[in-house]
Amino acid sequence: MYDLLISNGTIVDFKKNEKFTADVGIKDGKIIDVGKCPESAKKVIDAEGLIVSPGFIDIHMHEEVIGNSIDGDDYDIANYMLQMGVTTAVGGNCGNNRQDTEAFFGFIDKNGAPINYLLYIGHNYLRKKVGLDIDGVATKSQIEKMRDMAKREIEQEGVIGISYGIEYSPAITFEEMVSLSSDIGYDILLSAHYRSDADKAIEAIKEMIAISRETKLPMQISHLGSCSAFGNMKEALALIQNAIDEGLSIQADCYPYDAFSTRIGSAVFAEGCFERWKKSYDSVMLTEEPFKGMFCDEKLFYKARREYPDMLAVAFVMNESEVLEAYKAPFVYVASDGLLNRSQGHPRAAGTFPRVLGRFVREYKALDFIDMLKKMTILPAERLGLTHKGDIRPGMDADLVIFNADTIIDRATFEEPTNPPEGIKYVII
Repeated sequence: MYDLLISNGTIVDFKKNEKFTADVGIKDGKIIDVGKCPESAKKVIDAEGLIVSPGFIDIHMHEEVIGNSIDGDDYDIANYMLQMGVTTAVGGNCGNNRQDTEAFFGFIDKNGAPINYLLYIGHNYLRKKVGLDIDGVATKSQIEKMRDMAKREIEQEGVIGISYGIEYSPAITFEEMVSLSSDIGYDILLSAHYRSDADKAIEAIKEMIAISRETKLPMQISHLGSCSAFGNMKEALALIQNAIDEGLSIQADCYPYDAFSTRIGSAVFAEGCFERWKKSYDSVMLTEEPFKGMFCDEKLFYKARREYPDMLAVAFVMNESEVLEAYKAPFVYVASDGLLNRSQGHPRAAGTFPRVLGRFVREYKALDFIDMLKKMTILPAERLGLTHKGDIRPGMDADLVIFNADTIIDRATFEEPTNPPEGIKYVII
């Protein structure tokens, strides 16, 4: 007897690039049968007319602080991830871990979690551990200490690799990044938040490619849209494709919005940013009290940077057409870059995956449904080495999302960033 039988659902065969109708029999958290399932089940879901998909894998997000009611709400962002179909998420991106990985995974081991979590160890986080501020230049001794700490994280906590937040710590050098990871002794994944964007995007992408070339490690370029959707996307994609043709393992991810979000006090908003983006102060919206929903003028912008540096801000500075262009490249996956402070922030944390399927695929008719579903499931699973996730066949983990392809849509907005999507009927994990 199955624990759960999903009957008459529409499944995508990723090898044949076609849909078919089948039942899915599940027992003990695993897919047992796909096809005409012969056994009875403790529970049955009628999925006629619905897509039965592998659970979405968010290859780039920012985990919450857990196990500490002062710093954050346990599983704040994870619950919003779950409601938009994400069953596995990768945190520790952009060089930053929001808390000690041992404490994070220890809390999950004891209490469980709404979703499956993987983490990078952040380079910028390690820099703080060895006493470096954002303008500090690392010594050889400090790099060796960081490498030792990274090795411990890989061995003891199972982190998947090292993430770089180059823009957030401008003193980081190319040599420091290469030295940290090239002799790490493990087959790990690197990811990087670029050094700069807009008219400096191409040089930034060249640097990330060069890190991969020097270290001989795969590189995941983070949120390509917020780097290059300023008139630079076509050249950026060509650069990455050339690196792939060279034999390097370079891939990227992107979220489906024309606005990015980060902390107002960060180096992203340093002098010269508006000139680079060809925008003004009023392109920046603050997302938390006492300025929630307010667009900046010069006075408010600097007041927030000075007095509320950890406040999340949203900058409406990118071109949506170039975000769409990025998704057409075979090496650019869907990711949210979700980051919330007590449920406040950018709607990407609750809307990314339904937005791609509902708006970019169904409404705009700009992207192919099966291609984008692959970029949410099997392709990130393969990138992360998750051999039991990302596909629907016997033996795979029963992480599934069941949705209506005709109605799925995001409802999270910049005013109400955690509104749940429509069209998702079940998430199974």
